Amino acid sequence: MTDDELIWRIAGGSGDGIDSTSQNFAKALMRSGLHVFTHRHYPSRIRGGHTYVEIRASSEEVTSRGDGFNFLVALGDSFARNPKETAYYGEEEVKPLAENLDELREGGVIVYDSGLLDTEDVPDFDARVEENDWHVFDVDLRELAKEHGREIMRNTAGVGVTAAITGIDLSYIEELMREAMGGDILEANLAVLHDAFEHVQEEYDVDASNVRAPVGEHDEEQVLVSGSHGIAYGALDEGCRFIAGYPMTPWTDVFTIMTNLMPDVGGISEQVEDEIAAAALAVGASHAGAKAMSGSSGGGFSLMSEPLGLAEMTETPVVLVEAMRAGPSTGMPTKPEQADLEHVLYTSQGDSHRVVFAPSDPVECYEQTRRAFQIAFQYQLPAIVLYDQKLSGEYRNVPKSFFDREANPDLGSVLTEEELADAPHGESGIYHRFQHEGERGVSPRSIPGQAGGRYLATGNEHNEEGHISEDPGNRTAQVDRRLRKIEAIREDLDADERQRVYGDESADYGVVSWGSQSGTVEEAIRRLNDDGHAVKGLSVSELSPFPKSYVREFVESVDEVLVVEMNATAQFRGLVQKELGTYGEKLASLLKYDGEPFEPHEIVEAVEQHGSGGSLPADTNTRLQPAAGD
Repeated sequence: MTDDELIWRIAGGSGDGIDSTSQNFAKALMRSGLHVFTHRHYPSRIRGGHTYVEIRASSEEVTSRGDGFNFLVALGDSFARNPKETAYYGEEEVKPLAENLDELREGGVIVYDSGLLDTEDVPDFDARVEENDWHVFDVDLRELAKEHGREIMRNTAGVGVTAAITGIDLSYIEELMREAMGGDILEANLAVLHDAFEHVQEEYDVDASNVRAPVGEHDEEQVLVSGSHGIAYGALDEGCRFIAGYPMTPWTDVFTIMTNLMPDVGGISEQVEDEIAAAALAVGASHAGAKAMSGSSGGGFSLMSEPLGLAEMTETPVVLVEAMRAGPSTGMPTKPEQADLEHVLYTSQGDSHRVVFAPSDPVECYEQTRRAFQIAFQYQLPAIVLYDQKLSGEYRNVPKSFFDREANPDLGSVLTEEELADAPHGESGIYHRFQHEGERGVSPRSIPGQAGGRYLATGNEHNEEGHISEDPGNRTAQVDRRLRKIEAIREDLDADERQRVYGDESADYGVVSWGSQSGTVEEAIRRLNDDGHAVKGLSVSELSPFPKSYVREFVESVDEVLVVEMNATAQFRGLVQKELGTYGEKLASLLKYDGEPFEPHEIVEAVEQHGSGGSLPADTNTRLQPAAGD
């Protein structure tokens, strides 16, 4: 065990304050000078059920969760529905201890609440402790909390114990507590924190464990944000002033952040009865001249297919967010998956024309959301930001200065009233909103209420004035013009390259990823390079229009390519083959769809086995799959 990193996991029941405690502890570690990365695991319940949050802290930049962890705080599930071993869900009370031992590293630390948990309820606990050289601290966290009034404060006691064992300065934790609470509640929590810290220092040999918090220093002030924050901040900074939605995990995070911030910028948030209404309201708000967005997760986004198609046909700019989770149907609502790619690319009928981005981290979430608004309003079409439950809930530190950007209220290709006066109109005065020969496929739009800007908007195919038309010549001209936008958008995107290539430039083995897995792949490739393997990676965040030239160049530069994604049907690999039309003999997939994101070691092992013609162990939850030939 080394002090290179602390990977701290706090486990309890939903309702035990796991999420809020971990966020504050992550902020404290960040303020102490460390880089942090969090991973959240929770069941699809309102209250109760085993949940944990993992914080990885290092003096160096962190792009992924780690391989396992080295410090466990097991609170037990105080909301267990049925503590009996014979219950359908098992003995839930003890799961936060029993179900977190498999990934605990050798030499790691266990702190458990002896006021709620009994290690006799954990099979082979003592034998496993001895075998793995774990250091166990049985602290009655519940009693420490009760002494100061409230049992729920046992999570604060767990943080105090952690600080005592790992050598963390309490001042950073105290600072966060003072910002988050006040009065008697603050004083009680501070008392619990210090009592727990002093109790462990006095009663236990903390030096018996060599798990220590690393020491670091930031060059500038940092903030702790998730992918959901990146999307919300990007939308607001790009001038979004209307959002409509209906809650659905994990999209709810973006919707909640936007709803809380909209009043500060004079915007409007509407929670409506269903996702059809949400998307339709956003399309209507955009038609009326507002920068608007909506979103949902898989099942809810399915309902948005019709208004999405309406936006495409009426050429109304709108940004939609799709937060993937395990499906189909309700699936596993709180588990990550990347299986909605084909759904998002091809939903709604007809020859669609839309833009799809899949950011990989909070920074890209911010940048790609701003880019989505820019393209949607310049080219008058829907733009979709596709991410997943993993990216939605994991937090990372980002320099605060990154978000110091200017807002952009520009509505894109909209004519002024002076320009409208010189624009083509029909005999009745209707503006030719849908001209056949739009520059780069774009026929400038007007906003309702502008003098000379009156036109018809319909979901039917229409002529230049917007009247319904089934004339073959008009139909061909309108479809061709709308599709020309995609070619023009790809030219714009190619001029501002955003696909990331990393690793050994001369490598003949490549790994391709998209969306939230890119950071994990990047760490895996660093490890492989350090071990002497010549490997490089490509992270793709622009999915439609597809960056053919960049992907083709990467694929042609290597002998073999492994495509990493969280689904069972190799959807991104299929997209690569479809868009490039060849290279099937080079491609293989590493797939995972068990509800847990990849860990770096899984990718390292897959590359080593695939590169040597081997296979993965039978007990792994990942799968190597070759592509079909050309």
